[in-house]
Amino acid sequence: MNASIADFPSRIAFAQALSIVHAVAAAHRLPVERVPVARAGGCVLAQDVVASMRVPSFDNSAMDGFALRAADSGAGVALQLIGEQFAGRALDLHVGAGQCARITTGAPLPAGTDAVVMKENARVEGGQVHLSAALPPGRHVRYAGEDIAIGDLLLRAGTRLTAVQASLAATVGVAELDVARKPTVAVFTTGDELRPPGQTLEAGTIYDSNRSLLMNLLVAEGLDPVAWPILPDDPTRMRALLRDAGAAFDVVITCGGVSAGEKDYLTGLVAELGAIHFWKVQQRPGMPLLFGRIGQAQMLGLPGNPVAVLATFLTLGRPLLRGLQGDTTSLTPVHARLAVPLSKSHERREFQRGKLEHGADGILRVAPHPATASHRLRGAADSDCLIVLPEGELAWPAGQVVEVVRY
Repeated sequence: MNASIADFPSRIAFAQALSIVHAVAAAHRLPVERVPVARAGGCVLAQDVVASMRVPSFDNSAMDGFALRAADSGAGVALQLIGEQFAGRALDLHVGAGQCARITTGAPLPAGTDAVVMKENARVEGGQVHLSAALPPGRHVRYAGEDIAIGDLLLRAGTRLTAVQASLAATVGVAELDVARKPTVAVFTTGDELRPPGQTLEAGTIYDSNRSLLMNLLVAEGLDPVAWPILPDDPTRMRALLRDAGAAFDVVITCGGVSAGEKDYLTGLVAELGAIHFWKVQQRPGMPLLFGRIGQAQMLGLPGNPVAVLATFLTLGRPLLRGLQGDTTSLTPVHARLAVPLSKSHERREFQRGKLEHGADGILRVAPHPATASHRLRGAADSDCLIVLPEGELAWPAGQVVEVVRY
């Protein structure tokens, strides 16, 4: 069952691989569902949100104090207190010349008034409110529609909603939002040498760190991944497990088994059970990345080294998952200046681990980690981003602007 390298195209450029990922994701967008606005954070909006009301919907007070006519205000002026207007409902108060009304923050502005004096800047004695200074019209007043007008486009389809954006929909009365269903994801790690953390290691075995790495990366994406059993180095059992997962999930992600070794069966199995979009990408780490389809599921076969898992997930896996949801807004590149010189001597695109630093001068800098081998997970744990080094043999001086991929 071992697939021959000659059976598939030679490795492709990273830009081409990313383009294929975007195209496949666009062709397999997930269905739309309605969710309560209070649970829409992290979801990708499927339909524009347009305001059907003004916000504020009425003129109201920005402070606790007294509503009055600005023309009546001045140092030493005393105004007759005729009533109270609290937040909650309009009381149809009308304030005339020489009068004022007690008011609380958010309460409707009484008819006849155009300003509010703060409670701290007024003194109440015997039914009168004494002012210490004149007020201009509009002082401490929130006017109807000053934040949102009817017909305003508030949120665009394709936006991954933040908590604040979901709140914006709620403020115009939206109770539910149309969003893309989040993808279901099955996670496999592969290899007879793997043991779950907590078990005793036998000679020649290692702990399975990739499972926790992938599961946590997926949870950070707002997903609820399902960890399947470790795939054994047995093509018959692998085929059965992969077929079942491909029939039940939107995305299947595996770690290991995608190179050209004697027990690297995954490439051939994916070709048998579905189709291969590409195999091998001109990048470091993560060259033997496999992208294909098993049944109904898109399949990502990540390399086995943990830093390669991190790099390929962040740069190609995350765009796939977000693309399936129609996310068009959340993958804007981030740039920083190199803290030290950096170079590479090969043609592949490289993703080096780095640590971002926010200087007192307001400039974002990134310091590369000295560990560059893809099996050295500690260096990745000590870092918080990947430094993107383009194709070609290149050298960059300190201060050079580079793209970074945040974890």
